[in-house]
Amino acid sequence: MSSPRFTWERLTLKLVVPFRLSYGISTTREVFWLRLAGDEGWGESAIPPYYAISQAAMVAYWQDQAQRTDPFPDTVDAISHWVGDQGPAPARCALDLALHDRLARQRGGPLYELLGLPRPQPRPTAFTIPIAEPQAMARMAQEVATYPVLKIKLGSEDDVARVAAVRAARPDAIIYLDANGAWSPSEAVDRIRALEPYAIALVEQPVPKEDIEGMGRVQARVQVPLVADESVQTLAHVDALARVGVQGLNIKLMKVGGLGPALAMIRRAREQGMRIMLGCMIETSLGVTAMAHLMALADWLDLDAPLLIGNDPFQGVRYDARARVHLPSRAGIGVVLTEKVISHQ
Repeated sequence: MSSPRFTWERLTLKLVVPFRLSYGISTTREVFWLRLAGDEGWGESAIPPYYAISQAAMVAYWQDQAQRTDPFPDTVDAISHWVGDQGPAPARCALDLALHDRLARQRGGPLYELLGLPRPQPRPTAFTIPIAEPQAMARMAQEVATYPVLKIKLGSEDDVARVAAVRAARPDAIIYLDANGAWSPSEAVDRIRALEPYAIALVEQPVPKEDIEGMGRVQARVQVPLVADESVQTLAHVDALARVGVQGLNIKLMKVGGLGPALAMIRRAREQGMRIMLGCMIETSLGVTAMAHLMALADWLDLDAPLLIGNDPFQGVRYDARARVHLPSRAGIGVVLTEKVISHQ
């Protein structure tokens, strides 16, 4: 689809290995690449099916925005107002990223500089181990033996056996757990206590996203930090999670609507003493590189999506042998198109 102001194109990303979460299993994910006219700025929209956001709703938002005649914003502060808050968050994110990219490119500097943020230094990201048989997960962990941080997906049968197998294979690793909302509060307390002997650094989204009070009850009964993911999509969610004592938030550009909302949520969380993880969906280097410009604000990084897909159409962030994330030196978000073949639908 196209308009005089910007175009959008649907891409199919192919996962290196099947990606099994508590919600189900995927071998591909669809994303959208949004381009302002003249390639002045690029953005991305990526959201997994379990968020129940239709592609038709995202396209409808872009079609409406494309009919506007007012000029694109010329200041960072004006971008959130221009994008608005009425469309689906991932659709707003794509436009938000493209408009930020446009301004940074025009000024000839990197995105973090446009945002007034410190220059991000290379830092290791967590690397995701999807749900599989325990020994298969152990093999995946061994295959990335130089990566210091692993995020283990849970929420199926034999969670303890899975973590035990990975810990035996990688006694050196920092381990995060992510249940994607699969447990009830009472189950979460029991599971986390059973898993604490394996030296767990944090547990992400142990209970269903709607049960913020339940997550607070779990946090009160376990020592390990809990990090809300699906439960935090707005500023109101930040406040609610802080009130019940949850220690951390996983901020993702796609679920909150872009850089403007993400920065507002990070600031609010810091005011309330919460810790921050910067995360991503299954998305290309375009979205992940945009988020990487915020690395100086994070306690934890989970920006491994380009490592999980086999046909990333962009070159942006670079990962070294220790899974440290390095920003490109180009202006704007800093990504360029590669020669890799991508699937279109």
